[in-house]
Amino acid sequence: MSLLLAVTGWDEAPWIERFKRHLPEHLIVTPATLTDRASIRYGVSWRHAPGAFVDLPNLKALFSLGAGVDHMAHDPLLPRAPIVRVVDPDLRDRMSEWVVMRALMHLRGVRRLERQQAARVWRDDRDQPAARDVRVGILGLGALGADSARKLSLIGFRTMGWSRTARALDGVECFHGEGGLDAMLARTDILVCLLPLTQATRGILNMRLFAKLARGGRLGGPVLLNAGRGGLQVESDILAALDDGTLKAASLDVFETEPLAQDSPLWSHPAIWISPHDASMSEPDAVARYVAASILAFERGEPLRNVVDPALGY
Repeated sequence: MSLLLAVTGWDEAPWIERFKRHLPEHLIVTPATLTDRASIRYGVSWRHAPGAFVDLPNLKALFSLGAGVDHMAHDPLLPRAPIVRVVDPDLRDRMSEWVVMRALMHLRGVRRLERQQAARVWRDDRDQPAARDVRVGILGLGALGADSARKLSLIGFRTMGWSRTARALDGVECFHGEGGLDAMLARTDILVCLLPLTQATRGILNMRLFAKLARGGRLGGPVLLNAGRGGLQVESDILAALDDGTLKAASLDVFETEPLAQDSPLWSHPAIWISPHDASMSEPDAVARYVAASILAFERGEPLRNVVDPALGY
């Protein structure tokens, strides 16, 4: 049996070696070395070239090398095989680290402290809110959002979460559906977005949504954290919302176009923290182990887990 690895923008060689180590009984090939298309049982993708997985008559499943699968949507020739996304503890924990770090940085006014240090100004803040004074709303309660919600709640934030359908999490007030979204936004001081990118969520972080966020909170205005996908946000609206006071600040890890252009005004805006899409850079060997374990379990007769629903896109 063979596994076809099709990646763009990454060095193939280390991934080939990882899969050889974790799947020693399988032949690992790439589009350039593929000779027997009927031998391919599994495909592994990261931004693969359109058509890379066509004409594979015995294909059983496709695996994404990331938590999201929107990078595969560009391929009109993608076969109808099940698509499996990575749900790995390493990736999950790194994402919740980023969310907690950014929430605490906004809570404790780190940007103000950086400016004071640069100016050699000693000025303490006698009106420092505690985590219990701040309401965090999380868009998306999948594996990443749920873990972030739990950890924020443990720190003391008043944590809420929204999902398309009803969910229940200990210590987290959960909302769902269109009405639930507006209800959560109206009570949110820090909005964390960890939604998948689908037709329904594209551009959801826009001025209309920002205007529904809570006013009068202890942070002096709503704060946006987006580590989901760049396509979720309308960057011109983020800039406009920061400039007119609809938003107070933003931490952005993802962007409409990546890498972020050198001339983007996001770089220099004083209320924006930028990170280069590294909030959840899962260790590559952990991802390879996850994919290999999923394949071996499937070959033992177990069902595939974390299969994408084509109707929902995640």
